Amino acid sequence: MRIARSLLRPLLRRLLQLLGVVFATAVLDFALLKALPGDLVDVIASESGSVPPQYVAQLRQLYGLDRSLPEQLLGYLGRIAQGDLGYSFRFGEPVLNLVLDRLGPTLALVGAALLLSTVAGVLLGVAAARRPHGLTDTVLSALATVGYSAPMFWTSLMLIVLFGVQLEWLPVGGLREVNAGYHGARLWLDYLQHLVLPVLTLAIYYVAVYARLARAAMIETLAEDYIRTARAKGAREHQVIFRHALRNALLPVVTMLGVQSSALLGGSIVVETVFAWPGLGQLSFEAIKSRDIPVLLAVLICSGVLVVLANLLVDLAQAALDPRVRRAASPARQPSTATGSAA
Repeated sequence: MRIARSLLRPLLRRLLQLLGVVFATAVLDFALLKALPGDLVDVIASESGSVPPQYVAQLRQLYGLDRSLPEQLLGYLGRIAQGDLGYSFRFGEPVLNLVLDRLGPTLALVGAALLLSTVAGVLLGVAAARRPHGLTDTVLSALATVGYSAPMFWTSLMLIVLFGVQLEWLPVGGLREVNAGYHGARLWLDYLQHLVLPVLTLAIYYVAVYARLARAAMIETLAEDYIRTARAKGAREHQVIFRHALRNALLPVVTMLGVQSSALLGGSIVVETVFAWPGLGQLSFEAIKSRDIPVLLAVLICSGVLVVLANLLVDLAQAALDPRVRRAASPARQPSTATGSAA
């Protein structure tokens, strides 16, 4: 209860900041996207071939592109305040429905990759830190270097060639087998099979990053005085590592999770495009090609909200791991002073 009470005020403050992030993201992204050459009407005109100027003018009036940029921005912000993200004329449905339909697959992909990369990276970092510069440390460090040096698109193609083409173990694209007619547990198994290769592609890079970070933090923690004291008292090695050292060594890893949450979402665009994964990344790629500004703005705003929420979870995890963070987050208590007469 004390921990929850000390974190309530920072939690409310961060939720209020979320509104500011949504507003700032909407304004900045709107300005940047409007600065790009061309718009939806230009795309429609180029696809249709020879289009009369009167028809182009009618389209601009229909989509509201004939108004000035401040008027378009104010109108867009007003619709966002009402929960209306606009209408996608390219996809033929409200933008909010598109984002909600694609949000689940992206969260499944990013969440599974984040869980796998964190757990595997920490365990590999701990294994490497037990005997620095030994055989295990050398091998894992070399693999980590290869992992974060390989481009993500190259890793995805190699996994497709190996597990999808040569071995034929896993499907190489899509969310599920549409024509298979699976139901129940078999349908969930089909989802998991399609999820394996995209998750591996996205996780390999971050496993390498977190392994290197956990290794450095664990080596530094194992050299502390309280670790030597625990060993002198007869604690077993696994107790020293997982009960005493790992908690402090996790702090840099947890901090890096918040820093790289936006990069993880950005990397999902490449993965979703290669594997035809129907998430926000592929939706944003399709919106860029068709100059569908409402869809692209909605994806960017949703990504900003997800990054803020991820950093909020990181702050809560840091407070749970480190009491000093909880004391810093709680309001300072003024010491009570008693006045008295000096004898």
